[in-house]
Amino acid sequence: MSGIELWGGHECTVNRVGSRFMDQSVLSGHVRRPGDLDLFAGLGIRALRYPVLWEKVSPERPDHRDFAYADERLNRIRDLGMRPIVGLCHHGSGPAYTSLVDDNFADGLAQHARATAERYSWVTDWTPVNEPLTTARFSALYGIWYPHTSNEGAFWRALLNQIDATRLSMREIRRIRPDARLVQTEDLGFCHATPAMRAQAEFENARRWITWDLLCGMVTPDHPLWERISAWGFESRLRAIADDPCPPDVLGLNHYLSSERLLDHRTELYPPHLLGGDGPGPYVNIEAVRTVRPDTLGIGELLRQTWERYGRTIAITECHNGCTREEQMRWFVEVWRAAEAARSAGVDVQAVAAWALLGSIDWNRLLATEAGHYECGVFDVSSGEPEPTAMADLLRELAAGREPSHPALPGLGWWRRDDRFYSQALQIDVRTAAPRAPLSETSRRPILVAGPAGARMQALRDACALRDLDVRVVEVGACAEDAADRVQAAAAAAGAWAVIHLTAGSAPTSKPNDVVQAIWTCGRERAELQADGLHVLSGELMSRAELRTFTEQVIDALSAGRTFRAAADRRAPGACVYEAAHKVLDLLIDGVTGRVRLVADEGPSWAELATIVAREIGLDAFLVEPVTVSEIRPRAVLDHPETTAERTRRLPPLAAAVAHLVSAHKLVSAGRNSCPASEADDVSGLQQAAE
Repeated sequence: MSGIELWGGHECTVNRVGSRFMDQSVLSGHVRRPGDLDLFAGLGIRALRYPVLWEKVSPERPDHRDFAYADERLNRIRDLGMRPIVGLCHHGSGPAYTSLVDDNFADGLAQHARATAERYSWVTDWTPVNEPLTTARFSALYGIWYPHTSNEGAFWRALLNQIDATRLSMREIRRIRPDARLVQTEDLGFCHATPAMRAQAEFENARRWITWDLLCGMVTPDHPLWERISAWGFESRLRAIADDPCPPDVLGLNHYLSSERLLDHRTELYPPHLLGGDGPGPYVNIEAVRTVRPDTLGIGELLRQTWERYGRTIAITECHNGCTREEQMRWFVEVWRAAEAARSAGVDVQAVAAWALLGSIDWNRLLATEAGHYECGVFDVSSGEPEPTAMADLLRELAAGREPSHPALPGLGWWRRDDRFYSQALQIDVRTAAPRAPLSETSRRPILVAGPAGARMQALRDACALRDLDVRVVEVGACAEDAADRVQAAAAAAGAWAVIHLTAGSAPTSKPNDVVQAIWTCGRERAELQADGLHVLSGELMSRAELRTFTEQVIDALSAGRTFRAAADRRAPGACVYEAAHKVLDLLIDGVTGRVRLVADEGPSWAELATIVAREIGLDAFLVEPVTVSEIRPRAVLDHPETTAERTRRLPPLAAAVAHLVSAHKLVSAGRNSCPASEADDVSGLQQAAE
């Protein structure tokens, strides 16, 4: 046993944009499903981060509180043998009658904390404010969330208000429960930089610690940020905090693959939409994992830095990778192993928390707008009910001290592969820290794809390549008499752990016990499958090549100022075969059986699709000329089969595929620019900003 505990939590943010509150617990459906807690407990979770948020308990006025929901949930968590870590404000700004920059914010949260502690005096672990620095940046420095200010003075005020709210809340909680522990969470990363951006990186690398530094009483006149904060009129507040600190009992380290950043002054290498930052510019603030060679610092180095700075118990309080199933597993295992290694080296790492157990909605847009973009978690709630993914079994194995065993787990995560880089021109070389040792490759078993050559087979091959899943292909026709025998023999010879059949004729009547079997039928195809197999049905889908060709034709015509004629009375398919291939792989890896239909929104007309491309790329959409299908070559359309599947999975709309293609087009086009000789010489000796 490693001694590392498994913790967890569902994405529970209640943030405010204008007058609109976005509640992730509502969007995921968790508020209507108390049974989710039983699913969480079944993973082996020891402690569960759980919200009793001020905005939800006292939405109208501070003296009117409704704890009915929290009563049901917290008592159930205790009955299930989990320890709640109660959060009181999670990326929010309080109820509508306050805000992060109001003078009454800290006192108001402290009153809520006292009332909550009185009601649940048995709770020992508390997080009054989640990620104060991150919340202050998004709310008061970048203006994305309420109160939508964009100046440094408001930012420091919002941060100090949250620090004071934490101190005062813990004081009130400890009046009720003297042994209460403060589990203080914060996003921790690191800024790499080109030489011209080194000063900004030094500031941001000092600022990343500010939440914990303030609470530990470390922000005194000799602190690197003392003068900068004091210059905004906050010296007396800094002294008061330093004189009466509230050191965390557990430092909650939240770290994502996007947490390490590169500050790059070479703006001519990037498309305009990537320019930004909160320092002197112009410059680009971009993910270091996609630009920095040979490697980023990584979670192991950040654990070491945190321990050396504070010498306090650490928990990784959010571990999540918004990606495909096997990449989620690979990331969690890597973080878990890093925690084990740090613990073995003497770092007091207590736990790793599986975050976003139910996934998240619209975090790709920083919750600024509602678009319904769902990012899957340990449980997939896209159908309305939570269904376990492959991550669920992985967490059970780790919690029980067993070695993870899923056959899709071996392979390098995308953050470890050379294809993660945007382009050669955008890469920089940073060599002040020793590169992390590569993960060892364990034995890999392939997925066998059987059927006729075509768009579906190519999509599966491409999807497997992107996800570093070993794939073998057997091309067989639907009418081949020996199809089943050939497929079964190929699966045995390759040692395949799964077989995906693309036609009904190739489905065998028997299979080895350890081989997962799936059939993917499209249009009017029909197939029968064994009771323990997976049958995926889909309607008409557009091939990736077809969409790319259409997109390039639109861009070429409109870029030259020419009219592009497209049918307004004929609809394109609603989704891409490439997206469907990823969904089939997800279902296969999750171990889903039975019949599942992939459904998509009604496709746009070809004229509408051309307009979508034009707007995404920033070209004149008025150059798209809608015409009738009789005026151009008609395009065949398959009817959707009427068979009803037991379950459905929704595919991303075609517009999302266009957005991805156009985004890649913009970045690659920008990255093709050659780096000037003087700049190349300057970049060759890049170093990280000093700690």
